[in-house]
Amino acid sequence: MEGMRIDVLGAVRAFHDDGTPVDLGGPRHREVLARLVAAGGRMVTTDTLVDDLWTDPPVRAVGALRTFVAALRRALEPGRPPRTPPRVLVTEGPGYALRLPREAVDAHRFEDALARARRTPDGLTGLDAALAAWQGPAYADVTGSAWARRERTRLEELRLEAVELRARLLLDSGSGGELVAELGAHVAEHPWREPAWGLLARALHRAGRQADALATLRRARTMLADQLGLDPGADLRRLEADILHDAPTLQPPHTGWTSGVRLGPRTTVELARTLSLAGGDALVHARRDRLAAVRAAQRTGDVTLTARVIGAYDVPALWSRADDPAQSRAVVEAAEHTLTALDTAACTPTASGTTAPAELRARLLATVAVESRSADLPAAARGRAARAAREAEALAREVGDPALLAFALNGVFLQSFTRPGLAPARDAIGAEILDLATRHDLPNFAVLGRLIRLQSASALGDLDAATAHAEAAEQLAVRTEAPLVPVLTAWFRARVTAAAGTAPGGPTAATAAAHYRAAEDALAGTAGMPGLHRGLFPLALLGLRLLHDRPAPTDPALDWGPYRPWTRPLVLLAHHRHDEARAALAALPDPPPDHMQEALWCLTAHAAARLGDRPLAARAATALRPACAEHAGAQSGLLTLGPVARYLAEAESCAADGP
Repeated sequence: MEGMRIDVLGAVRAFHDDGTPVDLGGPRHREVLARLVAAGGRMVTTDTLVDDLWTDPPVRAVGALRTFVAALRRALEPGRPPRTPPRVLVTEGPGYALRLPREAVDAHRFEDALARARRTPDGLTGLDAALAAWQGPAYADVTGSAWARRERTRLEELRLEAVELRARLLLDSGSGGELVAELGAHVAEHPWREPAWGLLARALHRAGRQADALATLRRARTMLADQLGLDPGADLRRLEADILHDAPTLQPPHTGWTSGVRLGPRTTVELARTLSLAGGDALVHARRDRLAAVRAAQRTGDVTLTARVIGAYDVPALWSRADDPAQSRAVVEAAEHTLTALDTAACTPTASGTTAPAELRARLLATVAVESRSADLPAAARGRAARAAREAEALAREVGDPALLAFALNGVFLQSFTRPGLAPARDAIGAEILDLATRHDLPNFAVLGRLIRLQSASALGDLDAATAHAEAAEQLAVRTEAPLVPVLTAWFRARVTAAAGTAPGGPTAATAAAHYRAAEDALAGTAGMPGLHRGLFPLALLGLRLLHDRPAPTDPALDWGPYRPWTRPLVLLAHHRHDEARAALAALPDPPPDHMQEALWCLTAHAAARLGDRPLAARAATALRPACAEHAGAQSGLLTLGPVARYLAEAESCAADGP
């Protein structure tokens, strides 16, 4: 049953492959399903199930159990034809078994992620997502059964181990202060876990709070002695001595740590690259570690090493606004400085050539192109970034490295928002990235290619093609453990629902708004992505209202984020504050060259037409004509304001009116 999901880390729930919940029936039905989940795919005999369900089994217990199983089968496989053997809840020997892949059950995904993290620090990439899946005590609504209590205790012990393992891996890789609050709460809730005290002390020391770190260890000693009559273990005693003497092994490294082994700058940035692909908190850590590694490489004075460290972070990027503009500017500055230094070194009498190696130059130039996507970049910086993207692509084709070319094309894509109407060109870029990634096994770039093509098909109104790319991206996301992909595709499906609502008998606006709200809640829980997140939900609601010829939403709690200047005239008009709306319209800058430029030009055109601003309407019409076949905002793949042609016609009509 591809796509079916069962959750037991919290209440027992099941979901069909389209995300709709399964009606599991009453408490006994859910307990039967939960007991089979706990068996991990193994057969559970009828006698065992009866004993587990009832302390004092009734006379017809076996018959009741069969009734529960039959109802669960109908719920789990509603489309199964009559007399067709079940595929999920199967009869096996003297009992029953659940036949689902491990990744379909949240508890099994959690256990597998923990096992990976025990083996290798790279397993941290999945541990964050696995811990985030916990919605409460395991099997929370199966309260009276001894088997559930045993399983709940076992899984809770694994959860505590995972929390501490995650903290240790992050501390080993150079993190610190940001873990203090989390570990403090963990220790307060579980004071008998000696390793947790050590982790908290390490985090405090890493945050520059040596006195607090020592006080924490002394509290642990007192608690263990007074309440348990025990002395601290060797690890805590050694840690206290190290903190007292400020041992070098406790200092935040300039490069990075993993499993207690010091890493060089390039290895650190490769670890950061791995973490970044996990999203969430790991993405935040990855950005910080990446910049620290670049700084460390620069301090060595080795220009080639610095170039390789900067270029090693070839993480695919989809959105045209940077999440951390200040860091992006710092990386661009380092890349441009390193390019100059490489070329200078190559021109010395001892050099064998006159320019830096093509592969290094291509990586640095692609980095400049990818990181130069802040909406507030001056025109000169945008020009340099566009030239860097073209040169990186040419060099990558010359070198013949498929992964390098995919990275360079990512830069070309992010620099392709120079004007409205370029969705076909971006689709061609996405198609080449996808072809490269498919032929040369570059799964993360395959995800990027699919998402670019989803966006482009969405912009062109080809929702069937966009849906196919969404489904393919979701399948790839399972392989690459890319947690953001299903969040983005949920937004896309909300966009499809919104567009379908304009047809007779289509979904209501309220239904589309609910889908947007659900997608927004999922995105809001994804840490470290303000460049994508802020303002998106209000803009989606505004688009939904425009599709249904309604005024802009006026809820003062809405955070319009970077889109506020272009939405404010319409919000003021909804309040009937026409003079203020005209003033806001007069102050509008041109939309920045990013995913939303068509949408913002359409909002400009709509407001200008409503307020009779003919010069601005004419300027908006000029900007929008190349995009007349596209859908406003749909290049994002996340929302839509409807066809650009509608807003273009409004602007042209206004501009054509006489004085």
